[in-house]
Amino acid sequence: MLEERTVFIYFLKRKGLKLTQQREEILQAFLKMEEHLSTEDLYKVVKRKNPNIGHATVFRTLKLLIEAGIAREVYLGDRRVRFEHGHGHRHHDHLVCQVCSKLIDTVNPEIEKLQDDLCKKFDFIPTSHRLQIFGICKECKRKKRE
Repeated sequence: MLEERTVFIYFLKRKGLKLTQQREEILQAFLKMEEHLSTEDLYKVVKRKNPNIGHATVFRTLKLLIEAGIAREVYLGDRRVRFEHGHGHRHHDHLVCQVCSKLIDTVNPEIEKLQDDLCKKFDFIPTSHRLQIFGICKECKRKKRE
């Protein structure tokens, strides 16, 4: 958490902004959570600790965290943007259950190599990528059978 805080402070200084108490509280709450959070989810967590923090402040701070590379946006196909840790977390892909919205983080070196080979084949320099597979998780599949 200390490293992310340092990155965020440096980022804010470059933008001519300060690490306010509210931004600090939002940053700390975000870093403590390991789930994929929506703005609303984070707002509820922060609001319990500091009722003076508004929804717009959480939204704006999340946008700053994305710009700083501390957070990443995740789209699950339900029109709600969620956020996950970005800084110091290795790249991963997602399996998304369309029944219960369960999100499974997965890493597969073979898929990563295929993507690298594809870029090499077309002399393409990737700046980012995202792989999400939508389907039905094993729990929902089991419930459907019952």
